[in-house]
Amino acid sequence: MDGNRRYAKKLNLLAEEADGHKAGFLALISMLKYCYELGVKYVSIYAFSIENFKRRPDEVQNLMDLMLEKIQGLLKEESIVNQYGVRVYFRGNLTLLTEPIRVAAEEVMMATAKNTNLVLLICVAYTSSDDIMHSIQESCKDKWVEIQEANASKACNRAIGSKEYEGEEQATIKLIDIEKHMYMDVAPNPDILIRTSGETRLSNFLLWQTRCCLLYSPTTLWPEIGLRHLVRAVLDFQRHHSCLEKKKKQA
Repeated sequence: MDGNRRYAKKLNLLAEEADGHKAGFLALISMLKYCYELGVKYVSIYAFSIENFKRRPDEVQNLMDLMLEKIQGLLKEESIVNQYGVRVYFRGNLTLLTEPIRVAAEEVMMATAKNTNLVLLICVAYTSSDDIMHSIQESCKDKWVEIQEANASKACNRAIGSKEYEGEEQATIKLIDIEKHMYMDVAPNPDILIRTSGETRLSNFLLWQTRCCLLYSPTTLWPEIGLRHLVRAVLDFQRHHSCLEKKKKQA
């Protein structure tokens, strides 16, 4: 969702960044409605990167205040998640967020847990490098527990004179071990990645998951995105579908 600040400056909005991000949120709501109408099942959004914490303190605080306001708004009966049956996940290093935001996020996830029409993954305090590092750390912890349990079993068998389970325990971490600990483990890999403002950089977003994904980069700023851009992305995906499926099988 790139271009909120540039949109604010383009229109000479008084509050600049704050108004730009508010306009970006309205664009997100519209895009979610379009996705629902087109039958899209999963939508992942890059709401706030870990790198964004390096921005000016006042801008970060404004973003946190706006985030808390919008998350709490999702709990209202008339919100889009209730109107369209959207299940919401917040994914990322949530420990970096303030307690009020973490609590509000947990409440939204619990309140929408039974919704099944569309799944919305909101990536906050997220980078792909942090996602991969977190997954590897968790995989190592699991493997260490397995080794400890196996060693304990071997020691017990040796004590009773059994030759079963003798030999070295293999401490091998497999691809499936890493992927099950990814923040994005609740959704399949994306088919389309839309990056607005004409940018073709992924900016540390879903690097692991987008190896066989179509990248669509309209020059429009995020608050200006509309149905025509989404339809164009879907048509491009349909044209390249067979090629993408071959790459998935080869991966």
